[in-house]
Amino acid sequence: MKQIDKKKSIIADISLFLVAVMWGGGFVATKGALDSISPFYITAARFIIATFLLSIIFFKKVRNIDKKHIKGGFVVGVFLFGGFATQTIGLQYTTAGKQSFLTATYVVLVPFLYWIVSKKRPDVYSTIAAFLNLIGIGMLSLESGLSIGLGDSLTLLCAVLFAAQIVAIEFYTHDLDPIILTIVQLGVCGILSAMCAIIFESVPKGFTTDGIMSILYLAIFSTMLGLIVQNVAQKYTYATHAAIILSLESLFGSLLAVIILGEAFTIKMVWGCAFILIAVITAETKWGFLKTKNQNEIVKEEN
Repeated sequence: MKQIDKKKSIIADISLFLVAVMWGGGFVATKGALDSISPFYITAARFIIATFLLSIIFFKKVRNIDKKHIKGGFVVGVFLFGGFATQTIGLQYTTAGKQSFLTATYVVLVPFLYWIVSKKRPDVYSTIAAFLNLIGIGMLSLESGLSIGLGDSLTLLCAVLFAAQIVAIEFYTHDLDPIILTIVQLGVCGILSAMCAIIFESVPKGFTTDGIMSILYLAIFSTMLGLIVQNVAQKYTYATHAAIILSLESLFGSLLAVIILGEAFTIKMVWGCAFILIAVITAETKWGFLKTKNQNEIVKEEN
């Protein structure tokens, strides 16, 4: 297990919190962009713009790209592409607030995917979290006849792919420059998105002002800044720790969807979100803060 500097870890946590805020706003921005732009063109535009900007800012580092960075960036980039492609397409068939919470289920999946890579079996808390998460997904997604809508199904698939991306970043950032890794993965995602856009979608006839602003937000904040900070910060924290902080995007995404888009939540959906949130907290914290509190109370009683 890698050694983490406490001071750097705190800075990393704060940075990841800001990323969660930016990603929360990304759900609203994507919903706005979908009004005039098709899914693959949205992902292609955001990732190509982000790659171009980062390549200019870190030009000296780009010149040092080697086979190891290309290989690692390609693997992470494929997972990233799959995650954002299924998420963006899925958002056409579900609400931004609902999707933000379903996407957060990747936190519960990380320990199980990490098990495959590290051979470290998930503990009992991860198992309990998975069960609670399943209940939450059912309450949030199941429709009449116990079926799950297309949008929710694609969002759950995107959660699996995002979990795989986090584990892949954990694996590759040990030996690779996180900035170069970010640029390569964004480039891979942009190229794959552009290829799919050309093959499966027609060229947009026009762009609205809201659509353009949404694309710029997604490219600069949700993609360029968000992923570069994520990759750098994960070098100074653990994958599961990063996952719990980044999962707060579901809270911000849901709040912004209600405030900006006027979306409404039913009582059943609220309960579903609550179960998913409890699952996320259980998977990451293992309720250690309650143990610490109880220990402190025992010490006070003894004194």
